[in-house]
Amino acid sequence: MTAEISVALCTYNGAAFVEEQLVSILDQGRVPDELVISDDGSSDGTLGIVAATVEAAVARGAAPDVVVLAGSTPSGVTANFEKAIARTTRQLIALSDQDDIWHPGRLAALAARFDDDALTFLHTDARLVREDGSPLGATLFESLELSDEELRLEESGRAFDALLRRNLATGATVVFRRELLPAALPFPPEWVHDEWLAVIAAATGRVGVVRESTIDYRQHGRNQIGVTEPTLRYKVGRVLEHRGDRNTKLAKQFRVLADRLEGLGDAVPKASVDAARQKAEFEAKRAAMAPNRLRRIGGVIALARRGLYGRFASRGRSDIIRDLLQPA
Repeated sequence: MTAEISVALCTYNGAAFVEEQLVSILDQGRVPDELVISDDGSSDGTLGIVAATVEAAVARGAAPDVVVLAGSTPSGVTANFEKAIARTTRQLIALSDQDDIWHPGRLAALAARFDDDALTFLHTDARLVREDGSPLGATLFESLELSDEELRLEESGRAFDALLRRNLATGATVVFRRELLPAALPFPPEWVHDEWLAVIAAATGRVGVVRESTIDYRQHGRNQIGVTEPTLRYKVGRVLEHRGDRNTKLAKQFRVLADRLEGLGDAVPKASVDAARQKAEFEAKRAAMAPNRLRRIGGVIALARRGLYGRFASRGRSDIIRDLLQPA
């Protein structure tokens, strides 16, 4: 029997789109059992629209248990999702942004995967659409350039190996088991909620992926977290942008991850804890490379010879070029 489902929907000044998203959730053939809406201090009437939309659903007998958490001071997207998730009570938790549109039948199809597979966490592709809902002609996975290798790692139970390189899961597409929360909460400030949930799930259980789109992922220029088209100009710009503190932040993130995993004891294989620490060390070495490009060559070669770019860099061996060419 399919488990009961909570939806954790976060809002912040989402009056333009939240009604359409709520309707797409409440009109699912498999209506969620609980809807937790956490507002991060909206000032544009978002909560009034939420109340009216839920009231209309109640009138036609299509409403789940509804909880509305109204914040007065914005706390940010990750803290808002943590609040919403912590308030849920059902066995499965589906995350929802305020400005997307769920495809019909989505919830039933994803919930069924948890009946059939020993999954902890599941994410899907999404169709990218414009502000007016018209298709952009690409999907989320295409925009993120998820490779067949990365998807196969997830499908074969090796998601942790893929997530050591980079996050693959976008929160708006995610469903996970409640059993993940004791290991994942509280969310550390160094991580975004979706990438943290994914990597903790991969270390403690099994991550699954659906290659088909199950939502319309709206891009409107005001997304708190959005996507960028991977054009040649964009890729060249990434190689030639200033190094900044990206690698320092990644090193800190993975030290935090290693500490959390180590604290979970026997729930996490020692090899996973060691891999997280090795990833942190790899990023720290990249961060410490000399500002002068010529003086970086030896350090880059040393990391490359150990196979660390292929194992840990977000773009694999192509990040060798990035480290050699990026200005300080």
